[in-house]
Amino acid sequence: MQEVRVFAPATVANVAVGFDILGFAIQRPGDEIVARRSAAFAGVRITVITGTGTKSLPTEVEHNTAGMAALRLLEHLGLQHQVGVELEIHKKMPFGSGLGSSAASAAGAAVAVNVLLGEPLTRESLLYFTVLGEEVADGSFHADNVAPCLVGGITLIRSNESLDIHHLPVPPSLQVAVVHPEIEILTRDARAVLSDSVSLKKATRQLGSLASFITALYTNDLPLLSRSLKDHIIEPQRKTLITGFDAVQAAALERGALGCSISGAGPSMFALCDSGYLAQAVGHAMQAAFQQEGIDSQLYVSPINQRGVEVLSTTE
Repeated sequence: MQEVRVFAPATVANVAVGFDILGFAIQRPGDEIVARRSAAFAGVRITVITGTGTKSLPTEVEHNTAGMAALRLLEHLGLQHQVGVELEIHKKMPFGSGLGSSAASAAGAAVAVNVLLGEPLTRESLLYFTVLGEEVADGSFHADNVAPCLVGGITLIRSNESLDIHHLPVPPSLQVAVVHPEIEILTRDARAVLSDSVSLKKATRQLGSLASFITALYTNDLPLLSRSLKDHIIEPQRKTLITGFDAVQAAALERGALGCSISGAGPSMFALCDSGYLAQAVGHAMQAAFQQEGIDSQLYVSPINQRGVEVLSTTE
């Protein structure tokens, strides 16, 4: 291949009860990454970055999530001194949104370069390089965004250290409303507010919620899933960073959502629902609650994305 273009979807991490160990992909928004061979140099260069608005992203490979993922992949294959790869990064989701923007760029770059090289590695084998890329953005080695972005579906990370990930079943009627308010919260800042200690009582309640959430997915028991989507540890600490959080959550639940919480580090909020029609209605109720606080927002309604990064085109 001479050129590969991919789409890398947004993701919802933590999913209320699974801090750093649960995540799922949605259909839109997402980033587009182009990887192109070059005979002019060896290694990785970032030639184009679009969609950043008034902000800027580093073009230095070691400081860019997509660049780092691509470089580490080339190094693993022993090709960093033999193959030249140009990357174009087209950002199509907001920064600091809690939708896995940095993870999407990393996952997209890893898949694009792997396809460009004739797919020497399986999709799952790319996870390590995508996590290394994501680590550039927030300084933490965790896969709850990059894993579902890379392979799709709902993923459980048993261990971030060993990247032991597993696919969980997706109830066929499950849909999600994700509302992104025009507030920016950086992952580093959202992690800074978290306490290092948790009471035994809270830990026990959270473990019960996580276990029953996974059980609900396997048994397609949506009432149990609804009872399980209650975060006793992270949400109470982070919700103060999101203006109007309580009102937005209440609006979602009153309109019939199965559960509603923070997407990733926020400020986006997600609500799981048992139909697309209901997800649309819940999303509008959430937006109205944000608007009451004078905050504009964007709504994304989607089934769970089961594909992950998608190859859009290839050129030989």
